Amino acid sequence: MNRPLVFIKLAHTAIWVFFVACIAGIPIASSQGRFGVSALLAVIVLGEVLVLMFNAWRCPLTAVAAHHTEDRRPNFDIFLPEWLAKYNQEIFGTLYVAGCVLAVGQWWVA
Repeated sequence: MNRPLVFIKLAHTAIWVFFVACIAGIPIASSQGRFGVSALLAVIVLGEVLVLMFNAWRCPLTAVAAHHTEDRRPNFDIFLPEWLAKYNQEIFGTLYVAGCVLAVGQWWVA
């Protein structure tokens, strides 16, 4: 694997971990009554959703990585198992929406 691709995959994976932590943090923060933190995390993730939406539901780093390999498996641009890379948006999109709904519900009854 060439160095630029390794760097792109490392960066993409680090960014992915950041957003997964934000998604996980939404219901955690709201369960602790930290609704401002929960809302901030939701807005951060919403920003990423908008980036993906305006980029045909693909991370901009995917296009950059594509210049460095002919591989087009779901995980060619990130250090994730192939199945997780393939279903990433479905899994974490569902968790994001569920966490936001839970946070709003907890805020509503607080």
